[in-house]
Amino acid sequence: MAETETIDIAEVIERQKLTGFILKLVAVSVLVTFFDGYDMQGIAYVAPYLQPAFHLDRLMLGNIFSAGIAGNFIGAMAIGWLGDYFGRRPAIVWSTVAFGVLTCAQALSQTYEQFLILRFIDGIAIGGMIPVCWALNIEYAPKRFRSTIVTIVMVGYTIGASAAGPIAVWFIPRFGWQSSFLFGGIGSLLAGALLYFTLPESIRFLCAKAGNRDMIAGTIRRLAPERDISAATRFVLTDEAPVERRKFALSVLFEGELRWITPLLWIGYAVSSMGLYFAATWGPIIFEAIGFTRDTAAWAASINSLGGMLGGLLLMRFTDRYGAISVGVMPILSVPVLLICGLIPLQHSMFMILVFMTTLLMVGGHFGLISIAGIFYPSAYRSAGTGWTATVAKIGSVLGPLAGGIILSSTLAVQTSYAILAICPAVVGTCAIALGLVHRAALRHAALPAQNDGLVEGLENQLEPDYVART
Repeated sequence: MAETETIDIAEVIERQKLTGFILKLVAVSVLVTFFDGYDMQGIAYVAPYLQPAFHLDRLMLGNIFSAGIAGNFIGAMAIGWLGDYFGRRPAIVWSTVAFGVLTCAQALSQTYEQFLILRFIDGIAIGGMIPVCWALNIEYAPKRFRSTIVTIVMVGYTIGASAAGPIAVWFIPRFGWQSSFLFGGIGSLLAGALLYFTLPESIRFLCAKAGNRDMIAGTIRRLAPERDISAATRFVLTDEAPVERRKFALSVLFEGELRWITPLLWIGYAVSSMGLYFAATWGPIIFEAIGFTRDTAAWAASINSLGGMLGGLLLMRFTDRYGAISVGVMPILSVPVLLICGLIPLQHSMFMILVFMTTLLMVGGHFGLISIAGIFYPSAYRSAGTGWTATVAKIGSVLGPLAGGIILSSTLAVQTSYAILAICPAVVGTCAIALGLVHRAALRHAALPAQNDGLVEGLENQLEPDYVART
């Protein structure tokens, strides 16, 4: 058969450079994660204004913080499945539109109960979009840039979280707490419109699902215009084992080497999320309790979010080069710094510097986990794999704000909460290092002919039997 009659999708993806196609995909992904970050972090800055408006105590505030995260729990699982069934593109576009509408609706809330319900439903849309967005970017990224690209996509989340404080400080005193939600909601709707006209469907997904042949051919022409495509051309994936086309079952996430990889990912990501949401949701209130002004607390929390982004950017190239094991370094380093923050009396300036360092290290490790979460699963159920990882992580995300409410309502000194928080990165670092060791062992085994039935694309350098999308 002539060479031009068979095109390996994996080869096309691996040979590409950082072209305009990839850069545009990353740019629109950053935009939509910006509003995700803005929405999830913005509630911490609106909270002091919601307290008198709805007559809330700290435990009721904890319920509001956790309601959106609880919605994330359902959304990551359900919309991840929809992303594998209908495609990455429709799942991302309609999730973005949905959380735009629901964010605007929160501005119209008249009671605590109304706000709580809308916050929960909004969380479903937000939580479902992010894992599918990871999957789409992973499926277009060459392996040498995967962690870097996913990290950059999540930088949008951090920028949005960082912008939430200054936007709240400027908008709310002038236009009321509702303006913070209207800004995020209208921005999300505009982002959804842009996604509708620009976002591509995953070519790996189309091939793995024997999808629209014309769409596959059109995408290849954009990625590799020099390739000849005819009516007889076959499209293959040579870096993924064939996956039986059946209804998704949770058990596939525990087959072969995944029986270790999936639990380590779930535990590490859940505990990391617990620590970050604890710090993010209660951070401004802790700063105020220690003696900072409200505006200073908001600005400090925003600067800390930028520190987390810096941590992710510092780690991403190491993750691409050295793999999952490098992700464990930053969380482990944050443990002694958190203990100092929580147990030793400090001047305000030194306290802020050390909290900035802990955020850089903890969020950097969290970004590292996100950047590797999808590489272990094949295209046929990558959205479900990342969706379930994010779903389990939401357990930690829900527990984090609730734990913060309990600790801050106790007789413990407010500052002591940082010492308790040190437990989380200690667990995260241990899981990440173990994950790296398991992955390296899996790669060594996959190199042996007798073991050459490796189950997942995450065994990066092994060529699996062709999975042919015959159209």
